[in-house]
Amino acid sequence: MTTKHRLITDSFKVMKKARRGIKRAKRSPPPSPPPQEAEAETKSVREEELQQLKQFDLDWRFGPCTGISRLQRWERAKLHGLNPPEEIRELLLKTQTDPEYTQSLWSDYPL
Repeated sequence: MTTKHRLITDSFKVMKKARRGIKRAKRSPPPSPPPQEAEAETKSVREEELQQLKQFDLDWRFGPCTGISRLQRWERAKLHGLNPPEEIRELLLKTQTDPEYTQSLWSDYPL
């Protein structure tokens, strides 16, 4: 005797699909962003500037960066004719009071 092979569709109710001719109502546009855009822009500018400084720290063409500030490293590289980026110097002079800008990436680690 052979048993009847049942299909998976035998155990589920058949559902009809919606017709394609019926147009669906458009969804409303998403709500406008909150007025915190100015804060987000300043954070993104700060993050971008810190990323540039990290890239400067990681670039070994300008010499080692442990034990000195970023501005000292930039000046030393300039003295030795290594042509460090001028925008890094301008950024460092603009933000002299912020230790996150002045100290190198490796300043938190002991020598």
